Amino acid sequence: MSFSIGRVPWEDAAPLLKNVREKVFICERRIPKKVEFDKKDRHAFHLLVCDDVTQEPIATGRILATGEISRIAVLMAYRKNKVDHKIMQGLLSIANELNLDEVFIYSPLENVEYFRKFNFVSAGAVFMEAGMPRQRMQCSLADIEKAKYYLSH
Repeated sequence: MSFSIGRVPWEDAAPLLKNVREKVFICERRIPKKVEFDKKDRHAFHLLVCDDVTQEPIATGRILATGEISRIAVLMAYRKNKVDHKIMQGLLSIANELNLDEVFIYSPLENVEYFRKFNFVSAGAVFMEAGMPRQRMQCSLADIEKAKYYLSH
């Protein structure tokens, strides 16, 4: 399976980005639409992943200039292909371009161990958002450089 990943502006790619996020977050995870699509989308740097054969969008993720990584979504049929790793690589590359010292994510509690593989550490108390327990996790870009072998597989 091959796929292409690219940075896209919200204004041009919103229908494609929304398509993936609706399937993953609204349909699968039951996140309310008004919570999923926020005002941050217009200011974020977005990645879009498309299947090279079908040209259909299969995954997305975003990062804000503040270092907040969010909305990483991969369609169910593609999750075994480690597309999420490519999204993380791309988002971290953008963080480097922005000269950020640190990135962070508000991880669903069940994904905390996943982000630890990328050298993210828990920061602060668990909190509820959209009916889901979440944990802020952060990582300095210097620590991520040490974990690059996780991102390249």
